[in-house]
Amino acid sequence: MEHADVVVVGGGPAGAACAAAVRRARPDADVLVLDRAAFPRDKVCGDGIAPEALDVLAGLGLDVAALTDGHPVVPRLRLQGPRGTTVERATARPSVVVPRAVLDGRLLDQVLAGGVRYARHTVRSIAVHPTHVEVDGRYRAPVLVGADGAESVVRRALGIAPNPPDRLAVAIRGYAPVPSSAEGVQVVTTTEQRWPAYAWSFPLGDGRANVGYGELVSGGVTRAGLLAGLHGLLPGVEPVELRAHRLPLSTGRPRLPDGRVLLAGDAQSLINPLTGEGIFYAVLSGALAGAASVHGAQAGQVHRRLLRRRLGAHLRSSTAASQLSRWPALMDAAVRASAADQRVFDDVVGLGLADGRLTARTLAATVRSLPRRLTSSVDQVT
Repeated sequence: MEHADVVVVGGGPAGAACAAAVRRARPDADVLVLDRAAFPRDKVCGDGIAPEALDVLAGLGLDVAALTDGHPVVPRLRLQGPRGTTVERATARPSVVVPRAVLDGRLLDQVLAGGVRYARHTVRSIAVHPTHVEVDGRYRAPVLVGADGAESVVRRALGIAPNPPDRLAVAIRGYAPVPSSAEGVQVVTTTEQRWPAYAWSFPLGDGRANVGYGELVSGGVTRAGLLAGLHGLLPGVEPVELRAHRLPLSTGRPRLPDGRVLLAGDAQSLINPLTGEGIFYAVLSGALAGAASVHGAQAGQVHRRLLRRRLGAHLRSSTAASQLSRWPALMDAAVRASAADQRVFDDVVGLGLADGRLTARTLAATVRSLPRRLTSSVDQVT
């Protein structure tokens, strides 16, 4: 049986960040990453990388300029509410859009260059013992981290149920020429039909855009319905390389397990319920899992404490905002308030794409932007 100090299942952003964080905490640690895929490989995603995600990776000693090389920053964001209210502004810090077929390979290459090992292996079973964890009777380590995505084998091995349908979304993604007037702009547009649902267009800087559409599973999702939603919100767009993927939202995240097995990223249901963003959550939760991994039998408790300290207030805010978003009029009011105040716009962007909070300023501005007949109803909720 092959031994390591930490085994990480999954070589995507969460797993790579985790492996880098273990080595950061213990430079002599033997870290083994297992993944069924050969890298580089594609992954269904919007490809947008918030600057806060790059901050996490830079803090692990990774070269973020090399990760994003060839893909210029995207300085502006356009939001359209479900009833048509629209705002477009410069974000406080620009994002970058890098295809996952590029990003994940570059990120894993850097981590492996730092001394982490990699093996191509499809994980099928996990056995947890008092002193260690075994993978398929072949690999053994004191701590194992499941960073193996929305269909996590590690999560299932722990007996953790999948998200319920109202806490699970499905998105379809493809690539198309950048729509007119959307070069240098990340576009997120929503609709009252099949609410909550949204489409996006994120420019890659080479004349193409990552385009897609997503909605909740509880609405009864079909591929034809996803395509109809995409074409309805982004008329004239004809994408290729279409693929669909499930998104376990953070509103359905499980309690983190104790002991020697940790979860990170999509495996932990860390997908922003407002935007479907997951890369920031992935690298942050992976980095925290890596830092906790050096604590052996207490790794699970340490990871839970670190994540609560770092993201607890934000996750409470995003959950509250997703509950409030049940009213399309309220979402349009938030967009209207963002158009009137750059600070509110920045708050909304931070809440949807990073670790921002639902601030009193944004709540008050949103309520003021509501039609008068709805104000009293929202006051009762908030």
